[in-house]
Amino acid sequence: MDTNKHKLVCKDEVYQIVGCALKVLNTLGHGLLEKPYENALVVEFRRQDIPYAQQPRFPVIYKSLNVGEYIPDLIVFDKIIVDTKH
Repeated sequence: MDTNKHKLVCKDEVYQIVGCALKVLNTLGHGLLEKPYENALVVEFRRQDIPYAQQPRFPVIYKSLNVGEYIPDLIVFDKIIVDTKH
């Protein structure tokens, strides 16, 4: 049996992000739109010295043509996309 088949990638970073998200949700509760949760996550990331970028812009290229932009809510640790949902 391959026990590494379901190994979590970036385990330590993901645990830190989920911990922050749970703090935000437990403090703000349910029912808000996405933006307050995103902004509260930024506050929590700053408090814990977690590197992030809020709403960075990335070009979407199709057959050498720019066809739009991808704007994720947050990029954390320069490698994990965090998209807040309500």
